[in-house]
Amino acid sequence: MGIELLTGVLLLCILIFFALGAAVGLALGGIAMAIGYMTWGDGIFNVIPTTLESTFFSFILLAIPLYIYMGQLLTKSGIGDAMFNASQLLIGRVRGSLAISVIGVCSMIGAMVGIIGAGIMTSGSIALRPMLDRGYNRRLALGVIMAGGGLGILIPPSIPMIMFAAATQNSVGRMFLGAMIPALLTIVLLITYVVISCQLNPDRAPLDKENTDVQPRTPKQKFVILRDGLSALLLIFVVLGSIISGIATPTESGAIGVVGAILLAILFKRFKPAMFQAAGFQTATLVSVAMWIIFGASVFSNFHLLMGVQNMVAEITTGLDLPPIMIIIMFQLIMLLLGFIIDEFIIVLMCAPLFTPIAVSLGYDPIWFGVLMILNILIAVQTPPYGFALFYLKGIAPPDVGMGEIYRSVTPFITLNLVVLILCMIFPEIVLWLPNKVMG
Repeated sequence: MGIELLTGVLLLCILIFFALGAAVGLALGGIAMAIGYMTWGDGIFNVIPTTLESTFFSFILLAIPLYIYMGQLLTKSGIGDAMFNASQLLIGRVRGSLAISVIGVCSMIGAMVGIIGAGIMTSGSIALRPMLDRGYNRRLALGVIMAGGGLGILIPPSIPMIMFAAATQNSVGRMFLGAMIPALLTIVLLITYVVISCQLNPDRAPLDKENTDVQPRTPKQKFVILRDGLSALLLIFVVLGSIISGIATPTESGAIGVVGAILLAILFKRFKPAMFQAAGFQTATLVSVAMWIIFGASVFSNFHLLMGVQNMVAEITTGLDLPPIMIIIMFQLIMLLLGFIIDEFIIVLMCAPLFTPIAVSLGYDPIWFGVLMILNILIAVQTPPYGFALFYLKGIAPPDVGMGEIYRSVTPFITLNLVVLILCMIFPEIVLWLPNKVMG
């Protein structure tokens, strides 16, 4: 079976199984194993132990349970709610202030993690319930969690950026600096959308005496909220700062975050054995969902890679006689399609060493192309119908939320991310000005 036909068969099987409501991880892994057995025979089963070793024994992926556990501890102790209430007090009485807080705080949480899946699940475990309890529109609540939590790969220190720099022999520092302005631009556009949409449709963010974003509080209540909330934000800055300063790896900083969350709960007299137990059980459930998805997707990706999908892409791109910018656009489309079926790590490992030399040979800056790749991956893994991150969001959503509702919730935020990608393509200085200014 040729690689072109194999790719078509794999995509068709994914479409059928997901339409039938099959579990994501089991469907992806099962499809790869079944088709692999028909094409390779017994040799396909060697993919399983090698995939297990490369995923479940990865030091980087240990960050997922640690950050989810930190989020659950902050949630169950009530400090997570205080963190958003504190940011609302600082923002003031603005319709949609909780959604604005979610974008800002979840962006920082995502930055701590540097991984889309963990960023979304950690952010959702903290932020989703407060928004729904206050009567926010469910689509708005789900959309801002996806938008904020997913930004972790665009805000330094991003693990996919580090992987890109390592795979292409480029400066990690320049990558981080190049992504700063696009990240800030994205956050500004997301907040602007929330403010305008809530003003045009007040039902999306109720604001009245019975259900208000900022209820009247006594000075003592405000002090407690600011104390607890700003302490949680300080914990996030400490964890993020430990990564940026090089004191700790993302995984080690996750352990710092867990210890810090426990200490805050004890310090503010919020720690209870039942809370500790509930946080542990919920973390185990979310981590189980995440790891099965990662394992199934990794088996699928490894099988496809071994069948030669990289060579197929290389032959197609080099055989086309197109203007340079059209080649770059074609690369963006390919990565967008890949994001439907595989995670950000695999996309970077597949595409960075393949596409970047071609982009450089066409006269483009590798840092510019790298930031475009990260922006594209951010869009790709969130794009319906099979964006990888959509299923993480489904994992933390209420049981009655269907995939159709999730698709509709993320669409406007994906559009804003696409606007940033296009602006960075048209105006490369958005990416290159800061690294050139700081590092020459």
